[in-house]
Amino acid sequence: MALVEMGLLQVADYCHDRIHFALAEEIERIKEELCERNTGEGRQVQWEKVFVDCYLKVNDEVKGKISRPVVGSSDMMVLEAVSPETVGSTAVVALVCSSHIIVSNCGDSRAVLLRGKASMPLSVDHKPDREDEYARIERAGGKVIQWQGARVSGVLAMSRSIGDEYLEPYVIPDPEVTFMPRAREDECLILASDGLWDVISNQDACELARKRILWWHKRNGALPLAERGVGEDQACQAAADFLSKLALQKGSKDNISIIVVDLKAQRKPRIRS
Repeated sequence: MALVEMGLLQVADYCHDRIHFALAEEIERIKEELCERNTGEGRQVQWEKVFVDCYLKVNDEVKGKISRPVVGSSDMMVLEAVSPETVGSTAVVALVCSSHIIVSNCGDSRAVLLRGKASMPLSVDHKPDREDEYARIERAGGKVIQWQGARVSGVLAMSRSIGDEYLEPYVIPDPEVTFMPRAREDECLILASDGLWDVISNQDACELARKRILWWHKRNGALPLAERGVGEDQACQAAADFLSKLALQKGSKDNISIIVVDLKAQRKPRIRS
């Protein structure tokens, strides 16, 4: 049991340390094509390819199928699996730019946007009993078995992940990619594992995150524009910490990993006279 838990942490930690670098590498590799296809459907297809290739590369590194960089070294490479073949990790990645938010998800983590007063999920959980996922698993020769919820082969409660080599080809590492145009009403974005979403609704989580961001700025003042986006956003960290503690209080039994992103260019706290 200890080995499985350690392996699970190793995959999640590897994704945490590596996946954004892998994404940057894929962007660099086809940046000329991205610039050429700067509008319309062609550009969206190219961005989807960037994210899919990123996830597949990290998945192959985790499984030891291709050489992977040693964390903390710029030139050392090794060819070995990150963890046992019986473990893996969900992954959700968001790329926020001036015109769009691009979200990629593999597994049962979720990205949720607060636009104005309404929460908007930007990903759909990969659960084995999701109609299209159920059909895909059965086409591949797998089975979805009900055991404390729907599980692939009676084992895994998600239908896509990085790792989990023993469940191939039923469990796959391919992400789904969502493109959302930016709007002036965008407040914040939450990326979180199911340990949060199991016990707190999309709407409640978003509203609470927004309130904690505003509360932090009311107490500490607005940051200068030059400091926005530099280093850790303490207001967002306070919101994520609050949601983590609340999920635990509500009895969450699963992993609780949360990132909150403030989408406002500047916060001007209201000060009562």
